[in-house]
Amino acid sequence: MKAFLVSLPVLALTAGAAFAQLKAQVLSPWDGKKVPAGQQCTQHGGNGSTPPFQATGIPAGTAWLIVEYNDKSFKPLSRNGGHGTIGYAVTQEAANFPAVPGMTAKMPKGVRVVAAAKSTGDFASPGYLPPCSGGRGNSYEAQIKAVDASGKVLAKTRMKLGRY
Repeated sequence: MKAFLVSLPVLALTAGAAFAQLKAQVLSPWDGKKVPAGQQCTQHGGNGSTPPFQATGIPAGTAWLIVEYNDKSFKPLSRNGGHGTIGYAVTQEAANFPAVPGMTAKMPKGVRVVAAAKSTGDFASPGYLPPCSGGRGNSYEAQIKAVDASGKVLAKTRMKLGRY
């Protein structure tokens, strides 16, 4: 019985750590339902940036949040960062991450382009391609991966960006 009582606090701490879960949500002016005015691509009259977002439950040992931006309604750009993959440096278990400009590879400190958008021709972007469906109601989403310094994925989550 004594051994059980001694190990109980350790189990409680371990169980609590196991329940920490990576979560992310867009921040204003984004609401996850509709892409805000002006946040579309230049071909449709916008000057879009990635949505600013908040992440919580970031696992210990995370060096980067790798965010794959996708248009779930347009198969060629619907997965694996079809609209670009951006990496955000991580230093804590919860943080707000800034909007970064679309249609460029130039990123602020602590942010990098991991992979350019998979779009081509007039829609090619060396980084993030803002929503560019022409307002047809396409659904945009981001897959977020917490990775350690060696690139090992520690956790994943999805974040709704909205429709455009």
